[in-house]
Amino acid sequence: MTAVRGRARLFHTDLGPLHKPALLLVHGWGGDGREWSLHAEALADRYRVVVPDLRGHGRSEVSEKHNTPAEMAHDLAELLDRLGTGPVVAVGHSMGGQVVNLLAVHHPRAVRSVVALDPAHGAHGAEAADIPRRLTTYQEEGSAAAARFVAGAFPADTPPGLRTAHIRTMLGTPDHVIAQAYAGMYTAPDAVGVRPHSETYLRRRPCPALTVWTSAEAAGWERSTLRVPGSRVDHWPDTGHYLHEEHPDRAVGLIRDWVSAA
Repeated sequence: MTAVRGRARLFHTDLGPLHKPALLLVHGWGGDGREWSLHAEALADRYRVVVPDLRGHGRSEVSEKHNTPAEMAHDLAELLDRLGTGPVVAVGHSMGGQVVNLLAVHHPRAVRSVVALDPAHGAHGAEAADIPRRLTTYQEEGSAAAARFVAGAFPADTPPGLRTAHIRTMLGTPDHVIAQAYAGMYTAPDAVGVRPHSETYLRRRPCPALTVWTSAEAAGWERSTLRVPGSRVDHWPDTGHYLHEEHPDRAVGLIRDWVSAA
């Protein structure tokens, strides 16, 4: 557990050689850093790999307020500074994808490049219209409602135990953190989860970025926001939202290739 100056105390692991290029692996909403265990072990042979639990999640400090992606990004900037990693390749899944992009926007000196996997931005249409109802449900029922939602996010051929692991982790996340984080993603004044707010923040991203979508429509939309040379958007069809855990070897290869090419 690291006490970050004036911010939430973050639990994290720090693997691999300290002198190697640093990777930051960030989990999503209602998760924790354990979802990156296979990837961190595979990547630590050639990189320094930092895996935090975000504020309010996992083994990190639970704040009563401000459990939002923007505050999580500021926490991570302070953590990286304290660890002396230098600029990192920041990798995030779902809400973590939003967090690492916000980290790049607000703390550009901390980030070499970004990898966002099925990120929590770009909501539109029926999905965006349903956000107020969902938020009300999470405010009333907390992690129980979130766990029901997550249970439906996995395809039939999901690796054994993965669905149950995420349901358990979500149920262990405090109710108020679930609701605050969801609001922070989509409805707060500074939320960037809904188009066109997503487009505004993505165009402010100053570094190369790789985004992987499971939706062809979302991939096509985000390609229109790219401004920094070397950035790209990939589409992985026929996979569920937790693509990095459903296909860990492919995800590790993607990260390695991206870092090598950067």
